[in-house]
Amino acid sequence: MSFKSKVLTAAVLATLGATSLLANAQTIRIANQGDALSLDPHSLNESLQLSTDANAYEPLVGRNKDLSLAPLLATSWKQSTPTVWTFELRKNVKFHDGTPFTADDVVFSFARAAGDGSDVKTNTSDIKEVRKVNDFVIEIETKGPFPILPDVISQLMILSKKWCEENKATMPVDRRKGIENTASFKANGTGPFRVRERQPNVRTVFTRNPTYWGKIEGNVQEVIFTPISNPATRVAALLSGEIDVMEPVPVQDIERINKSANARVISGPELRTMFLGMDQKRDELLYSSVKGKNPFKDKRVRQAFYQAIDIVGIQKTVMRGASRPTGLMVGPGINGWTEAQDKRLPYDVEAAKKLLAEAGYPNGFEVTMNCPNDRYVNDSQICQSVAANLAKIGVKINLAAETKGTYFPKVLRRDTSFYMLGWTPTTYDAHNALSALMACPDDKTGTGQFNLGAYCNPKVDDLTKKIQSETDKGKRDAMIKEAFALHIDDIGHLPLHQQTLAWGVSKKVELTQMADNYMPFKWMSVK
Repeated sequence: MSFKSKVLTAAVLATLGATSLLANAQTIRIANQGDALSLDPHSLNESLQLSTDANAYEPLVGRNKDLSLAPLLATSWKQSTPTVWTFELRKNVKFHDGTPFTADDVVFSFARAAGDGSDVKTNTSDIKEVRKVNDFVIEIETKGPFPILPDVISQLMILSKKWCEENKATMPVDRRKGIENTASFKANGTGPFRVRERQPNVRTVFTRNPTYWGKIEGNVQEVIFTPISNPATRVAALLSGEIDVMEPVPVQDIERINKSANARVISGPELRTMFLGMDQKRDELLYSSVKGKNPFKDKRVRQAFYQAIDIVGIQKTVMRGASRPTGLMVGPGINGWTEAQDKRLPYDVEAAKKLLAEAGYPNGFEVTMNCPNDRYVNDSQICQSVAANLAKIGVKINLAAETKGTYFPKVLRRDTSFYMLGWTPTTYDAHNALSALMACPDDKTGTGQFNLGAYCNPKVDDLTKKIQSETDKGKRDAMIKEAFALHIDDIGHLPLHQQTLAWGVSKKVELTQMADNYMPFKWMSVK
């Protein structure tokens, strides 16, 4: 460890040590490589933020430990007609400020989530109207038959209409523009934990909600969440007992933690797929040496990039085996995934060089690659390896790796030519990835909201619309297969791998690890 790292470690541990003196036996201290960027659950569709905010806020429909649907703010739901769903709302629920929860809050929250600045509008793109029937019954009318609606809205959190109006937070925080409001720093949900303190990029303190409507299985009274970007510092804090849970564990430290007296690593498959995207819309790339045209519009260039990436090498050296190379934009556990389609093009440097030459780039070209350095497992190291791979075919990558706090606003406004992203389909269904990542972008509806390179195939769009309304499983799966086949043939994106979850956990803590990488505090206990 360098002198700088030792100083950083000492400073962080001193801070955590001071905190621990105040903490009681039912406090859990969690560290992640980054922070939730906002307490506004509509402002960023990113797993860490949604996972963190979901301890204070709740959707109508949530998830059980096995990821099956669970009633939360709705006690039941049914399809009244093929395009109308009726939801019975839970009674005697209060927001953290004591305001009663009613249908007005649901109607307001859905409108807010669909509004300007929302990063979760993709979850509302197929909703025509949300109607109040009475204080505890609402109807959601969809634009067409939509059998997976309950799954789609399982991440759409409900806010208090009254609180948002009083605090001038009726619109979501727009991360692309850096706009903030009260909802950025304060939370007023119905969830099992309340936010007592929020210091962005320093710490967030949650306390158990004494008036929560439901059962809190765990015994935790307080959760202190601290971002620690330095991996060595996170590991040192866990091994010394200064923190109780850390995520992610550097793959090289898994064995050391498992051999320690105080902690262990909980590992499991994650539903997230890591991939690279390319600007395929602009006539000239924003950040490239090629002028007057866009090389990524040529399939041969996209295929050359694909076949130049040594994904097995990345799996062995960067991920140390803690990844699963993929040829699809979804992985096992997602409805619509098939082993037959999950085949990568062969790694072939000479074939890649030939393709580039055929496309008119025999000497390659320069392009900037945007990458986070504190969001995914070994994200910047993966990008460095990709850059080294592409150098072998004459492509010079100008790597722009940065903290997710600046990375996400940049790429989400499509200010990029070549980028990394990870995606977990929140519905656990292929339609989510097709609609959010592969459909032609439509800013009005939110379709293709995270298709940041603007890949577009009208046939894929048509199939995606049919998939969302088809109720016959056989027909639906066949359409998913066809849509994936089109995307694969187009080289629409460059799939990389599914990463493996690795949480470092104190031996005195019991918790539930879910394949979507969410960390509900209500299922945590301290021995």
